[in-house]
Amino acid sequence: MSNQKKQWGAIIVMIALFAMIAFVTNLCSPMANIIKAQGDIPEVLAQIGNYGNFVAYLVMGIPAGMLIAKFGYKKTALIGLTVGIVGILVQWFSGMLDAKSNLGLVFTVYLIGAFIAGFCMCILNCVVNPMLNLLGGGGNSGNQLIQLGGVFNSSAAVAVYIIMGALIGEISKDTAISDATPALMIALGIFVLAFVVILFTKIDEPEQAPVEVGLIKGALKYRHFTLGILAIFLYMGIEVGVPTYVNMYLVNTPSLGISAATAGLIVAVYWFMMLIGRFVGASIGSKVSSRAMITTVSVATLVLVAFGMFSDPATTVQVPGIDWGTLTLIWAEVPVGIFAFLLVGLCTSVMWGGIFNMAVEGLGKYTAVASGIFMTMVFGCAVMLAIQAQVAEMTDYMTSYWVVMFCAAYILFYALIGSKPAKK
Repeated sequence: MSNQKKQWGAIIVMIALFAMIAFVTNLCSPMANIIKAQGDIPEVLAQIGNYGNFVAYLVMGIPAGMLIAKFGYKKTALIGLTVGIVGILVQWFSGMLDAKSNLGLVFTVYLIGAFIAGFCMCILNCVVNPMLNLLGGGGNSGNQLIQLGGVFNSSAAVAVYIIMGALIGEISKDTAISDATPALMIALGIFVLAFVVILFTKIDEPEQAPVEVGLIKGALKYRHFTLGILAIFLYMGIEVGVPTYVNMYLVNTPSLGISAATAGLIVAVYWFMMLIGRFVGASIGSKVSSRAMITTVSVATLVLVAFGMFSDPATTVQVPGIDWGTLTLIWAEVPVGIFAFLLVGLCTSVMWGGIFNMAVEGLGKYTAVASGIFMTMVFGCAVMLAIQAQVAEMTDYMTSYWVVMFCAAYILFYALIGSKPAKK
């Protein structure tokens, strides 16, 4: 406890970084509406920000672990923040270019910026989870800090949809990437502040063992681990795919009469549900096994998504939100199926931690390198979003949710069968 009191500055910064990971990552989904408004842009291309952000995990997952092994958590965090500052500036610069005369150049620069920012998110993800555990003293105290960081992570995801919705307002061909400049500057300012605070904060770190290729091969020999990293790969398609295509459906379905600002408030409910789920998951985590928890939420996901896909769009419910311009509570009328999709946030809130716990069970000395491999699998978001975008392009938004159904079905299989260790 005394160690934790001495490092409250570091704890606060790590929690802030946890929030910023969600803030910067979730900028990509509302930005897709801006990109789509620039012309006759297909669904697959509209998601280029998400592709750049999450493919970066494939490239940086294991190298991020090697950076920690070589430089320690503090220096690696500073490296990650520096990379993030560059990524934000490149995305901002793309908005300064003339999209009307050279749309391809704007997209290319924006994609590069998202890719660089993805490097930052991957590095910080590899830092904040073990660092919060370390600063908390490990055990239940360390887990408590990680759960607290998760709460702020979800809160930032709620905030970014609200902020972006307010900045964009009504989507038109005059809407440009530069309209998101205030949100990018918020991220830039906090990154700079975090860099300065971490630079002057003393952090006591444990010695790091080098990451060896042999350890990677050893971890992959465990069947329940290899099936687990596939579960994480597909889980990303649920967590990001559900809110992304709720947002796209609401904004691009004229008959609903919902503006981008209102859509942002509605999608924020999904992340608010995730926030509630993390509170609940933290409170019952010591009493309910990961296997039981993931089985329950994967079945619930299948039921909610199926209901959302096949419910009558004429049947509507009202969803609450906050108009931050006037600080008033508003109620938006949406199809009942959309509300079912928003409730999926309660399910995804505990999936990452539960899948991770089951996958690393019995790995022993391979547990550390397994974390880096898990970070690599986050690029599954880019792959599954591209697949869902292609299905939406060929059919419609609702039909594209079969992709989410497939992902949830596999996670159910993993919880029931695939997660049982064949050896320890």
